[in-house]
Amino acid sequence: MAAKEKLTAAQVSGLVALLIGTLVITNDFTALNIAIPAIERAFRVDVTTAQWVISGYALVFGVFIVTAGRLADMFGRRRIFLIGISIFCIFSLIGGLSENAWVLLGARAIMGIGGSMMWPALIGMIYGILPEEKAALAGGLLMGVAGIGNGMGPMLGGVFTEYLSWRWIFYINVPVSIIAAFTIYRTVPADSDDEVKEKIDFTGIMTLSLGLFGLMLLLDIGADLGWLSPAIIALFGASIVLLVLFVMVERRAGSDALVPEEIIVNREFVMINLAALMVSAIYFGGLMYLPQFMVKELGYSAAQAGAGLLPLLGMFAISSFIAAPLYD
Repeated sequence: MAAKEKLTAAQVSGLVALLIGTLVITNDFTALNIAIPAIERAFRVDVTTAQWVISGYALVFGVFIVTAGRLADMFGRRRIFLIGISIFCIFSLIGGLSENAWVLLGARAIMGIGGSMMWPALIGMIYGILPEEKAALAGGLLMGVAGIGNGMGPMLGGVFTEYLSWRWIFYINVPVSIIAAFTIYRTVPADSDDEVKEKIDFTGIMTLSLGLFGLMLLLDIGADLGWLSPAIIALFGASIVLLVLFVMVERRAGSDALVPEEIIVNREFVMINLAALMVSAIYFGGLMYLPQFMVKELGYSAAQAGAGLLPLLGMFAISSFIAAPLYD
């Protein structure tokens, strides 16, 4: 695309639809935080069980996102996105209709698979629509809209929980997902239909997924079982062994590797991801527990707790938009 070439109407529509998809994913990450106390009451479960509505989704999302990104590269970003948003939409409806906690938890976990398929495909398609010299703008739009989605989540979650039902946090995903999927299908061109030459790295997928699952699970249950308990120590050891095996497998997989060796040994890439890990741990940790603190300790209503997070999340969105031109 030439440097000054304007986007076509179809490209603009596709970009808007992709950003709506971004809103769906990021809104879903924060909306249910407000509803945890209501879910506890609805299913008569303790807070540890109810929090798995959040943890289960995040756990599955984190475990499968690398695999989903590789599948998007191999089989086409639009195709993988549409499969992912279909899974997300169907199990959002199942989650909203659930009559017991276990159906809800299962639906949320499978929604995590859908979300993990959507996110890397979304990023690739957004960067693909905009010209290369506007890469910083693409990143700013992506993170800014993600910030808006994070900000809308507690507000919508609070309003739905307070005035309708926490189930509407799931129901709202259905029409929005359908609109986004239809628009992307019509406006974003499919990837090349070239024959896939790489093989799916099943061994890499298994070792990485199980290793990440073990690490994320121990972080979630370590405080309950005790960080030095035999179960946690064994889980930690098994996870490290699996991740070491993953690195060994990837070095032998060549072009079929789930994560190419040049990425694994790229120090800058590794350090950037470690920094993102630390920032995300603080950011999403706050989003998890601040709403519950506001509701249970400060006596806020669900809607008030959602509004209480607005300054943090609003500034995240604004600063993301402001930062985009600085990278150019």
